[in-house]
Amino acid sequence: MKNTRDFLAEQHLPSGDLSDLPTSHKRFPDGGQYRVEIPSIEHPETLAAVLQEAALRNVPIHRVSQGSGGMLCTDAELADFAAQGRAAGVEVSLFARPTAAWDTGAGSAAPTSGGLATQARGAEQLVYGLEDIQRIAASGLRSVLVTDAGVLSLASAMRESGLLPADLVIKVSVQMGFSNPASIRIAESLGADTYNVPTDLSLAQLAAIRAAVDIPIDIYIESPDDLGGFLRYYEIAEIVRVAAPVYVKFGLRNSPFLYPSGSHLSELAIRLGKERVRRAEMGLNFLERYYPEAKMSPLKAADLGIPQEIARPDSSESTLAGVLAEGRSA
Repeated sequence: MKNTRDFLAEQHLPSGDLSDLPTSHKRFPDGGQYRVEIPSIEHPETLAAVLQEAALRNVPIHRVSQGSGGMLCTDAELADFAAQGRAAGVEVSLFARPTAAWDTGAGSAAPTSGGLATQARGAEQLVYGLEDIQRIAASGLRSVLVTDAGVLSLASAMRESGLLPADLVIKVSVQMGFSNPASIRIAESLGADTYNVPTDLSLAQLAAIRAAVDIPIDIYIESPDDLGGFLRYYEIAEIVRVAAPVYVKFGLRNSPFLYPSGSHLSELAIRLGKERVRRAEMGLNFLERYYPEAKMSPLKAADLGIPQEIARPDSSESTLAGVLAEGRSA
């Protein structure tokens, strides 16, 4: 295997998993090694409950994320998400929908085709996904969650061209499935700002990915059942040490599936959200016990996708919201 390993080294990639588990010296721009993310915040009332629970438990939160997508939020709900995130100084990341699993095609439901479910199916779904991202951004939100490489590349291009805000964070979901240093480096090159790796990667595999990319890695410390149901609390210290900068995420094993969500599930989503905060408290306690010198990013860090105030319609300043409003009225 020497020739292959030498070739990987020439491509500036690790020639194998890094079983020596080197300490990562990469950091967030503020010097932090880790940040805290609470996923599956499906409704504004869930976000309110999570923020309240975090205050009660003294749990820091840098980012929350949601899986049902901007398409299943009313305009008022998007504005509510943005207002809460802005007031709390928390990044609010909404999924770009729809994807193949939420479509009329049957391929993603086939026994061996689960990987198709999170992809944009056909050119029209590229349009739909990009429309969802524009609507999310027009509400003042500054973070979106994507699973499809084409949507990722086009959203990044729209951001570069000014059709999307320059400060929009593009977060890649665990469901994209890229699992090795070379493929995740491709996602980075396509414009990903953070990448959620599969939940079962070993410390050596995480170390190899960290050696290949500079963007933050998002990783579940506890993952929901449909993503493996793993509980990695005793590994959290080593995950932060070898994979920094990293977003530590706290999902919930043995919990009902929420997607797509709505008001019919809001009470359940609130209970699950509050328990995720409790899990985060547990995880941070493990981190303090086994890696007390680990440095957390400050809250409200400058590079977080914290929602922005949207200019009033009568403002003379050109904004994406204004452009979209003109398009709707045309």
